[in-house]
Amino acid sequence: MASVNKAIIIGNLGKDPEVRYTQSGRAMTRFSVATTETWTDRDNGRQEHTDWHNIVVWGKQAETCGQYLSKGQQVYIEGSIRPRSYEDKDGNKRYTTDIEARRVQFLGSRDGGARSGQSFDDGPSGGFDDAAGAGSVPPDDDVPF
Repeated sequence: MASVNKAIIIGNLGKDPEVRYTQSGRAMTRFSVATTETWTDRDNGRQEHTDWHNIVVWGKQAETCGQYLSKGQQVYIEGSIRPRSYEDKDGNKRYTTDIEARRVQFLGSRDGGARSGQSFDDGPSGGFDDAAGAGSVPPDDDVPF
């Protein structure tokens, strides 16, 4: 039986994305996206909960996101869930989960960025395509941040 690892979110950027490059020259952009749920509780009070999602985008799509996306802009993200670990500045092992975007669609413009509905994706191979193979995360020493 086949398995599926797919995440789809629509939310707003928490800050401007910043494009970085691996040692091999591959573009990589990280940014966070907030998704907010609202509901009415038993006492007819409005409740709200916001989750933050770490997004990683590779290649030409990463450069496009860095050029056109900005804080507050609404985006559609489609990709895969990727857990990873890293060492913090004190040498402690930390764990986090990213969404490695295969498709990013710009849904709105907060301050004159991309046209609404503009979409970019990594094509059929997606992800990182150096020696590690398509769709895989590069070795830690090749990640710029």
